[in-house]
Amino acid sequence: MKNVYRFIKIVVLLILTAGTVSAQNEKLPAWAFGPFTRPTGVNPLISPDTTTRFYDPMRKRQMDWESNDTFNPAATIKNGKIYILYRAEDKSGTGIGGRTSRLGLAESSNGTTVKRLPVPVLYPDNDSQKEFEWTGGCEDPRVAMVADGTYVVFYTQWNHDMPRLGVATSKDLKKWVKHGPIFRKAYNGKFFNIASKSASIITKLVNGKQVIAKINGKYWMYWGELGVFAATSTDLINWSPLMNEDGSLKALISPRKNYFDSDLTECGPPAIMTPKGILLLYNGKNNKDHGDKHYTANSYCGGQVMFSSTDPTKAISRLDKPFFVPQEAFEKSGQYPAGTVFMEGLVYFKKKWFLYYGCADSRVGVAVFNPLNKAVSEGVPFCPIQK
Repeated sequence: MKNVYRFIKIVVLLILTAGTVSAQNEKLPAWAFGPFTRPTGVNPLISPDTTTRFYDPMRKRQMDWESNDTFNPAATIKNGKIYILYRAEDKSGTGIGGRTSRLGLAESSNGTTVKRLPVPVLYPDNDSQKEFEWTGGCEDPRVAMVADGTYVVFYTQWNHDMPRLGVATSKDLKKWVKHGPIFRKAYNGKFFNIASKSASIITKLVNGKQVIAKINGKYWMYWGELGVFAATSTDLINWSPLMNEDGSLKALISPRKNYFDSDLTECGPPAIMTPKGILLLYNGKNNKDHGDKHYTANSYCGGQVMFSSTDPTKAISRLDKPFFVPQEAFEKSGQYPAGTVFMEGLVYFKKKWFLYYGCADSRVGVAVFNPLNKAVSEGVPFCPIQK
């Protein structure tokens, strides 16, 4: 009889822990990037600084432009170094989006230690973009490079009324030419006055150099937070969203009930063309009512989806569990205490992939994936249960 009770106890225990065990033991498929590991003693890489000031042409006075929060970074390569464009907020207001955001610039020769410029490089100015950027500013950049050396940054223009995707170009990452909202001209302005965020342009590796790609003669991007949408362009400045037959936006993937991405599927860094397809890293928000109970309600975790290289609108594989979750204290405290590892920068540097992300909307972190070690790390779980 004791053996029977023992058997029943074991069965019950296995049933109760089945969800946790399966989640802990899942492995990354061959098409996915990872695992990404946080370098020891490095993070947070960038934190707020109350000492740096610059003359703000909008308010016509000196501002402590990065004193409150520094987060949501983009990244690219220039002259053998990594350059990080990060969002910085001053103390001019309260709450996320209530202050003014500007983009700072940091450089790194090794990817894990940085030197920051004392002034922002992209910010609301007395220029042609006043109506879209005053007084909210320039938020959440993604940056990539054209083969000719031109840098293109997509960012959110925020005027405290409507968030719009804007684009700017540069040759040196310091002086930027703003071109305004990317959907302004498409379909006679059909999507000009809709909320738009998070543009992940498709890139590829050419002789180890990550550059913006063309597919069938066009540039492509994934964009959006409520779903992953797509748009195409011939000049990198003016973009046309893809539509359904009824004229609505064509969603390529959407949030899934009972998953870590049950609330939002917000596009992350520039997508990458790989031998297996087009890889997009995205930020999944966990719905508090119908999300994955293994992860904190409202937290942002990292997801991956693979699209067809011949049809960028066709999703062919998608992770059901996040590959990257908030786990460090600074990733779960700050402006966003539910926890955020918000990915916006991914660069190929010294044969490794460096992932730059926002920590709880307050700091910047980095994690590294070494493709040469992928086979060795196949037995390492990629989706730790969030605590």
